[in-house]
Amino acid sequence: MQHQLPQQFAEYLLAGDQQNAIQLLRVTAKDTARYQLYYELLTPAMRYIGELWERNEITVAEEHLATAVCDFVLAQYHYTPDRQKLLNQHGHNHKAMFSCLEGEQHALGLKMVSSLFEEDGWHSRYMGADLPLEYTVHTAEKWLPDVIGLSVSIAYNLPNLKRYVEALESLNYGPTVVIGGRLAEKYDLRPYCSDKTVIIKDVAELQNWLEVYSAGEKQNVRY
Repeated sequence: MQHQLPQQFAEYLLAGDQQNAIQLLRVTAKDTARYQLYYELLTPAMRYIGELWERNEITVAEEHLATAVCDFVLAQYHYTPDRQKLLNQHGHNHKAMFSCLEGEQHALGLKMVSSLFEEDGWHSRYMGADLPLEYTVHTAEKWLPDVIGLSVSIAYNLPNLKRYVEALESLNYGPTVVIGGRLAEKYDLRPYCSDKTVIIKDVAELQNWLEVYSAGEKQNVRY
């Protein structure tokens, strides 16, 4: 993938140019696996926008606009009329639910993760940002997902992360808790998790984990 594409994509997002952003995404997607598209285009573009905001080169309003446009573009890209065909093709009934910890608002990465699970044939529920622990537990007890994915990007939320992991891993049916997000890439989150928790640093690592899990090797996958 060309190195300038993420910056071009970011410029479309900052300009509120939905049509050109969608066009660039779709053209690039023709020759690129979905996880690579996220890893090499969307993630660098959003990281670039974050860096501009940190340097005060764009306003909060511009950052919010870019995030909203990216969210819209992802929704367009994720729409799959042959959803049931995917489930039948992979021939399994794995379920996964995804949410951000309470107080966490950055959910775009989680939406990409949910999409990758769906592409692999999973039944996926994307619960979005800022989901309190009690509702996370309630949904898990009711729906019984095999995997519960959590996103954490704010350092002061790390004590919260430990509470979420302990509560979810103690559920009677034994789900696998997967942790991702900006902090998973930058820091060692193991002190806030257990030996059973899966920590994923990026979408390339997630794709590998998915392939192993779907091959029936769940018990041997640990990061």
